[in-house]
Amino acid sequence: MVIDFHTHIFPDALAPRARQALMDNTALFGNFYEALTEMTRDSLLEHMDEWGVDISVIQPVVTKPSQTVTTNTWAANAAGDRIVAFGGIHPDTDDYKRDIDFVASLGLKGIKLHAEYQNFLPDEKRMLHIYDYAFSKGLIILHHAGFDPGKPSPFNSTPERFAKVLDEISGGTFVLAHLGGHAMWDDVERYLVGRDVYFDTAMGFECFPSEQFLRIVKNHGADKILFATDSPWSDASRELKVLGSLNLSDEEKQMILSGNAKRLLNISD
Repeated sequence: MVIDFHTHIFPDALAPRARQALMDNTALFGNFYEALTEMTRDSLLEHMDEWGVDISVIQPVVTKPSQTVTTNTWAANAAGDRIVAFGGIHPDTDDYKRDIDFVASLGLKGIKLHAEYQNFLPDEKRMLHIYDYAFSKGLIILHHAGFDPGKPSPFNSTPERFAKVLDEISGGTFVLAHLGGHAMWDDVERYLVGRDVYFDTAMGFECFPSEQFLRIVKNHGADKILFATDSPWSDASRELKVLGSLNLSDEEKQMILSGNAKRLLNISD
């Protein structure tokens, strides 16, 4: 089984505009990314069949507090046999407990946060309260981490800031995308490797050096690595091919491809 822990889709009516806007935004900063799906649910499922992915986890980002109800309701409705849905909240909400309760009431598995698009610092005191309450409701928290092609530096979501969060918060599951910090993997090794946190591999195998990835897996543990693509921005078949070629045991590859995700998401064989 292959579980892609980090994918993005939009409602059918919104997807064409959102897809183009995201590509245009990356181009503003000289980063030319092509979306490989149409960013709809049906298109994701079609590409999953083509690429060899069994289950995808969608990760919506709430960019305005007013989007909270509609975004989470849509995400819950998009879930199905092959789609697992996270929800989202905005840090500028006037009532984070209400919003987190709503996410939990819909049966969503966690909350996606993006410090660049939502304009916050991960280690702010207000965020610590949000994490703690989300964990009390059994929700996983997945953060964008590191460089983002659609935003200018300096970036908010650095490994050092996440390390400060881990110093303050425990008792729940944090997942940091892009192997803990896209294009900041030296700092990932310095601040995060060995800590109680999961890394996903989103948009990674064509970016991070194989030797560094293997070193991180060895020192952090394959049991805390989750296969992910950040679809539509990566081709899962290419990512899977690279992962399959690396000097990892079959057990380690199985954990990364689906075993760890099944445990976190309570998915049975």
